[in-house]
Amino acid sequence: MSETSERVTYANVEGADEVFTTEFLEYFVAAHDKFVGRVHDLRAKRAEVLRRALEDGVLPAHLPVSEINTAEWSVPPVPEDLRRPGIEITGPASVTNMFINALNPGPEGERAVGDLDDDEDAAGHRLVDTVTAARNRLGAVDRTLEYVDEVRGRHYTIQDGELPFFMHRERGLHLDEPEMTIDGMPVSAAILGTALTVFHCGRAQMARGQGLYFYLPKMESAEEAGFWRDFFDFSKEYLGIGDEGVIRGIPLVESLPAAYQMEEMLHALGPYAAGLNAARWDFKASIFEYIMADPAQVWPDRFGVDIKTTPFLSTIFRRLVAICLKHGAVPIGGMATALPSRDDEVNAAAAVSITADKEWEANQGFLRGWVAHIFHMKTAADPFKKLRATGWEPPAEAHDPDNFPIRIEVPEGPITVEGTRRNVRMVIEYIEGWLNGRGAKGIDSLAGKPGVHGPLMEDLATGRMSAAQIAQRIIHAAADTETGAVHDFALVKQIFLDEVDDILRLLKEEVEEGNETHQRLYDAAEVRYGKAGRIGMRWVKNYTEFDFRSMGSYSRADLEAIAAAEDAF
Repeated sequence: MSETSERVTYANVEGADEVFTTEFLEYFVAAHDKFVGRVHDLRAKRAEVLRRALEDGVLPAHLPVSEINTAEWSVPPVPEDLRRPGIEITGPASVTNMFINALNPGPEGERAVGDLDDDEDAAGHRLVDTVTAARNRLGAVDRTLEYVDEVRGRHYTIQDGELPFFMHRERGLHLDEPEMTIDGMPVSAAILGTALTVFHCGRAQMARGQGLYFYLPKMESAEEAGFWRDFFDFSKEYLGIGDEGVIRGIPLVESLPAAYQMEEMLHALGPYAAGLNAARWDFKASIFEYIMADPAQVWPDRFGVDIKTTPFLSTIFRRLVAICLKHGAVPIGGMATALPSRDDEVNAAAAVSITADKEWEANQGFLRGWVAHIFHMKTAADPFKKLRATGWEPPAEAHDPDNFPIRIEVPEGPITVEGTRRNVRMVIEYIEGWLNGRGAKGIDSLAGKPGVHGPLMEDLATGRMSAAQIAQRIIHAAADTETGAVHDFALVKQIFLDEVDDILRLLKEEVEEGNETHQRLYDAAEVRYGKAGRIGMRWVKNYTEFDFRSMGSYSRADLEAIAAAEDAF
């Protein structure tokens, strides 16, 4: 056994030995030794920025003005495929049938221009998910990936034709992978996932003349962008990847500190910079966390806080576009989360909403956005494609970041118990999916209520945002704008209990009388929803104590222990 092998342990999950080859482990251990200390230093700096906001009331701010902001410079020429207008389809890379579907044409026969294969917000955050994602990505590049669903009698394969370009998204710098250790310590999930992708499918892509593209999630500073520059430099040198091997990174602007350093992050990525992404839901969640201690910053129901109609949010993302235009980078917009419904009226309403959203983004200068399902792919892509096909270019004023100053305000709108109830339902439904091994789930927070509404593909970002808003209302005893009902632990606990009961009531109605299979499925779901309610209360309670730990940082054993304990309220 080699010295490297003696240092590494990992859970015996399916496919692990296939991807954790001797050659990979040698590269990974070398990367770990070089970078893990730096990862922990960056985490400590993040914690200090958050502490200053919560304890001292000092929010993040711009770095001092420098040549980065005043001199003329451009990112390296962005590869042609990343300059294509349209839509990127997104979903978990570890759920094989979903991944294959995302690579294939939608109902109108068109593919997305790009595929965001996600091992972050839409994934289950287990070692098996990361290993499966690595295998699936390589299989997709080789076009050998297939999946047989024996229960439903379906066979999934990649159809002929040009595939979307791949945008790989790994877990962020804030997370460890407890099921894999080096010298007895959990490894950095970000280093592990990125190393797997570079080593396996990345090299296969580059051998085919394709670029290797990453979305870089949960970034908070230009210093972190510099970390990724050094990581890619190291990987190219260690693996013998020459200059013909193209690697590009696009930071997701999904934290409040990152918004103030967008220009510096692009610059710090150097030869790997390609663009910026406006990550809406996580960005709102981050704002909640940084203002959580301030009673003057309590937000209204988040469902009414739309980027198009909330001026300060619109301005921040117009600034993102301006920075990209100024430096030759590509600006990528947000997510259309609607899922298809059996109700044509729901689908029609979703199409109207998606069109309006993507037309707004296109007219701000965004080149693409994201979509959660192939059913709505063409609807989401057309606004970008049609506008750019006219020869339209963003106006001159859209190129100047100074036209779009950052400010943080309280949006207009009511605070309602019903809005809290929808957040609670989302948290419960999401955690139930998490316990069932999924990091993304179709959720209708208005299920069973009158009106035209359908499921949305929700992921960890929405769960984080929902838990944060519930906690903020408890901390500051926020009163319902109309009824005066005050949020406290007792009120929110009752909402959790009521929503679990309501979800199970609706689920019970779907169980076919006398069908033993359906009854067993219901019984298992009943257990999961009971656990999800207790875990959800713990998640919210943590937030009220300014512990913003990600759901992805909890092992399944941690969650089982929380579910078995008395409720946190």
